[in-house]
Amino acid sequence: MNNFVFYNPTRLIFGKGQILQLSKEIPADAKVMLVYGGGSIFKNGVYEQVQTQLAKHQVVEFGGVEANPQYSTLMKGVALARAEQVDFLLAVGGGSVLDGVKFMAAAIPFSGNDPWDLLTGKAKITQSVPLGAVLTLPATGSEMNYYAVISRKETQEKQSMGNPLLFPVFSILDPETTRSLSYEQIANGIADIFSHVMEQYMTYPVNAPVQDRMAEGILITLREEAPKTLANLSDYDSRANVMWAATMALNGIIKSGVPEDWTSHGIGHQLTAYHGITHGSTLAAVLPHLLKVKRENKFEKLLQYGQRVWNLSGTNDEIVDAAIEKTTEFYESLGISTKAKTYGVTAETVTKIVDKFTTRNVVLGERKDVTPAVVQEILALSLA
Repeated sequence: MNNFVFYNPTRLIFGKGQILQLSKEIPADAKVMLVYGGGSIFKNGVYEQVQTQLAKHQVVEFGGVEANPQYSTLMKGVALARAEQVDFLLAVGGGSVLDGVKFMAAAIPFSGNDPWDLLTGKAKITQSVPLGAVLTLPATGSEMNYYAVISRKETQEKQSMGNPLLFPVFSILDPETTRSLSYEQIANGIADIFSHVMEQYMTYPVNAPVQDRMAEGILITLREEAPKTLANLSDYDSRANVMWAATMALNGIIKSGVPEDWTSHGIGHQLTAYHGITHGSTLAAVLPHLLKVKRENKFEKLLQYGQRVWNLSGTNDEIVDAAIEKTTEFYESLGISTKAKTYGVTAETVTKIVDKFTTRNVVLGERKDVTPAVVQEILALSLA
């Protein structure tokens, strides 16, 4: 096992009716900015519950944060927060809203000329407005980590950021708030969760059995719970299990002491930037093909994955090949295509991505061997 430091200060409040705890978690004298997305919280009763809990606070509202939150939208929120002298941010919605709030938390006190520099690494995050969350869509794990991904439509960019100052102070997770979600939203969320685990697990062995077993446990849970929750969108128990799986997939526990890949995300972000494809779908369009291209490098973990997660038997080569096929079948069982061409991606898009990675000297993978040429090979399979 590799050396590591684990730190996660987020207070997680999970279960039915837990939005009632909200008033206890926000400082009594805080001026709160309530941030949400397209308005689903008005349909599922969450808005009313949150407003009841915020009755004793000064509240400023900012809505309209998109899936794949846009820099231009978030900067409007930053301007409003500065003008209103907000000192606490509350994200109510899915991972995109929470990602947007994390960026705003860093951008509001930022004194530089261009807050985009916080995303490109040209400027460091040194201050942050405290933030909390009421999560309504399980997928990204953003409720218990300090990462965010922000898009900029004007330049067709999608950048990630992270800093311990951006950990939510608390996150409230009530699985009942997810019952208004569509089949597609739940399916894409499950695809995202599955991919998060694979980015941290599907690398090479470093004798970390605790992390491996935990990762495998999340994958098996998704394999078992996905058909249940998609067959019955009102099934509280399966929704609760999927919601907790999303948090555990990306709160830092299973990545501790092990190598990480993140190639699928690196490529997937570009597919979203150029085509606006839903995040979970981009991952499904990349990961199975990545596994085929990097089969030999990932052979030992693919074998372990096939045996433990999918209960496969046969020769080692047969198990590895079947494990890759099972991965494809899992995404397809969610109703999500594993072919980039399904989403309108063309050879021209591939060329743009490869050229961008080449210009920026981007090399991905746990062994830093996924060069732009390898990216082209992966995407060629997804277009085939």
